Amino acid sequence: MNIKIYVEGGGDDKSLKRKLREGFKTFFKNAKLRGRLPAVVPCGSRNAAFDRFKKSVRTNEPGVMPMLLVDSEDPVGLGMSPWQHLKQRDDWGKPDGTTEDQVHLMVQCMESWFLGDKDAVAKYYKEDFNSKALSGNTNPEKVDKDDVQDGLKKATRNTTKGAYSKGKHSFQILAAIDPAKVRQLCLHAERLLRTLEHVSE
Repeated sequence: MNIKIYVEGGGDDKSLKRKLREGFKTFFKNAKLRGRLPAVVPCGSRNAAFDRFKKSVRTNEPGVMPMLLVDSEDPVGLGMSPWQHLKQRDDWGKPDGTTEDQVHLMVQCMESWFLGDKDAVAKYYKEDFNSKALSGNTNPEKVDKDDVQDGLKKATRNTTKGAYSKGKHSFQILAAIDPAKVRQLCLHAERLLRTLEHVSE
């Protein structure tokens, strides 16, 4: 089974979409997934990602399983499935014929994964990186999205690369972090990688 993941992010810039695709590809490769790596489709906005996912479901391409990967934006309630969260937050209904395994969340945003491997982030920025500015919460998914973003900017503002920039730095960092560390601390990242391992076998 070939997997095609429709991912939020990349905007409308071709270069940025390429960086997103490469960042996720490297992250999945570093996760040592068995079988063929999933194809990553950068979609820009969350709504665009959902629309393209729904279109893929309707098209029903033979041998392809479409998946959706978006930021949760907010905390996910205890015991709440991704589809339940998206219905409650965005009023997105689960498309007919899809399963729970076809939707995944970056909780609360992709940068939350960076908190799962702070050493890799520090190594990326090198000197003058202030790790103390990042949240000390051992559960990155519990850290408010704005606090994650603000912490990254404060931790990096004195580095030679400059303050954290989502388009400029984010996908290079994604390629640098250790998926094994991330999945230990981020429950929904673990769920995504476990699903990919199972489906791609």
